[in-house]
Amino acid sequence: MSHSHSLDYKTAFTVEELPDSQVKISGELPYAELQSERTAAVVALGKNVTLDGFRKGHIPTPVLEKHIGEMAIMTEMAERAIAHAYPHIIEEHKIEAIGQPQIEVTKIAPENPLGFTATVAIIPKFTLPDYEAIAKEVNKKRPSDEVTEAELDEKIKEIQTQKRAYERMQNLANQKAPEADGATDLPTPESEAAKAEDDKDAPLPELTDEYVKTLGQPGQFETVADFKAKLREHVEIEKKQTNAAKHRADITDGIIAKTEIKLPKILVESEINQMFAQMQEDLNRSELKMEDYLTHIKKTKDDLAAEWKPAAEMRAKLQLILNEIAKKEEVIPNKEQLDAQTKELLTRFKDADEHRVRLYVASVLLNEEVLKMLEAK
Repeated sequence: MSHSHSLDYKTAFTVEELPDSQVKISGELPYAELQSERTAAVVALGKNVTLDGFRKGHIPTPVLEKHIGEMAIMTEMAERAIAHAYPHIIEEHKIEAIGQPQIEVTKIAPENPLGFTATVAIIPKFTLPDYEAIAKEVNKKRPSDEVTEAELDEKIKEIQTQKRAYERMQNLANQKAPEADGATDLPTPESEAAKAEDDKDAPLPELTDEYVKTLGQPGQFETVADFKAKLREHVEIEKKQTNAAKHRADITDGIIAKTEIKLPKILVESEINQMFAQMQEDLNRSELKMEDYLTHIKKTKDDLAAEWKPAAEMRAKLQLILNEIAKKEEVIPNKEQLDAQTKELLTRFKDADEHRVRLYVASVLLNEEVLKMLEAK
């Protein structure tokens, strides 16, 4: 049976604000809305029913209804009618819901309207601080990406020290095994660490053309000037990346610090779940089991969730702030990039839901656009 949406969801349902960024939707659906779901409900409930004398899937409807029972059918009809009506209710009331609602049926009886409540977390309302002023202030203090002579000298010293430590270990490895007469001068990690500490202030070899040829891959460096130029380039790339990451963090931390947001629990839990998913991925790559890793670090999943909570709250707040700035500044992701990156991810993860992948890519691109805009203030 088809049914029309003659119901006015705006007047049929009321919305009450609850603490912790939640709302409670209350109201009734006419019995006709339930009745329209009856056929689908009976089919779904009877899918796996087997009765003597009937082929599976070919049981007459009256026999099937009697076997299932009216209350079970009514419950299934109610679930389907609510699932159908819920998106219309939140759309009409302009509710920005997060996650699944908690449904409670308050009234259900044949030939009567269906009464129910739906409690759901919503995107919290908050006021953005003067994010432009905060970004401008941080942008003024952005450190230079230029590599100083002192930084280059420090890196050279680090490379020479590592080379000396590596050569010592090679020499030890190449020494003949001690005789089985109880030799006691075997190197230990502690003795090696003590030697390295003693060596720290020992003079390092002079930087000559011959010496730099022994650094890196064969033929990588020809002269001291060549070595320094290539090393400077490498250190500059590292410094740029470190500065860029720190600069972004300084901007976002500054905005978060000035923003009051009451976070719904579901957002923090969602971030913690993502952190666990990332950890699981890392463990899979290392061919480790989660249980073994937790035993090794002497912690439970609950211990980790509690430790990660402050970081999860920061991540949730940041995402809400970036979304709000994007809305205010009318920032939208580049369509070509969105299409290309969605397609690429769907090629890599063939079972993924296209709509969800597209939303994820849009969110990543949107974040990037907003952060670039803040960095340019």
